[in-house]
Amino acid sequence: MSIQVSGIRKKFGAFTALDGVDLHVPRGKLVALLGPSGSGKTTLLRIIAGLEFADPGSGRILFHGEDVTDVPAGKRKVGFVFQHYALFRHMTVFENIAFGLNVRSRQQRPARSEITDRVHNLLKLVQLEGLDARYPSQLSGGQRQRVAIARALVNEPSILLADEPTGNLDSATGNEIMGLFQELHDAGQTIVLVTHEHDIAAHARRQIHLLDGKVERDERTER
Repeated sequence: MSIQVSGIRKKFGAFTALDGVDLHVPRGKLVALLGPSGSGKTTLLRIIAGLEFADPGSGRILFHGEDVTDVPAGKRKVGFVFQHYALFRHMTVFENIAFGLNVRSRQQRPARSEITDRVHNLLKLVQLEGLDARYPSQLSGGQRQRVAIARALVNEPSILLADEPTGNLDSATGNEIMGLFQELHDAGQTIVLVTHEHDIAAHARRQIHLLDGKVERDERTER
């Protein structure tokens, strides 16, 4: 699913986080939002997700031509990977991944067998087979991030968004996580991720540089 951002502005008090940002992400692309702290990249990502809203009347967010500017996060069919994993410590790996399905209403919740199959398929995808009964405290940082990615994918989102997905990882593990994002991209997933690390952004097909709430430049690298 494509993303179109037009004229988005966002202020927090006197601070301008985003100043008329325009952005287009074609369907199935892997795009990195790159910039220093305070550049507006995380705010932009959260507005795309519906976790934040732009200033009233400042612009629009379209998914594949459909206006979702005022649509809440839960109805945007977006998966979000948080920087600090945000896993439930009292739940197993399986329960964390299945959470998004189990909290659906009875009418929308898949059958238990379908939930089990979907979770195990995701465990295979993120290379965590056999770890479904472990708790987050029993996992490495890289494994926790893989759980977070699987949890974001369990509802089969049209768009996957990730906020500094390698920020808490060492370089080797970070590259492994980016390899997983590349696999998802190769399978047709639209992905937008935030990073301040140039070597991480280099894994993306496009790097959109933000500075002081504006798009500074847009670099494209087709592979």
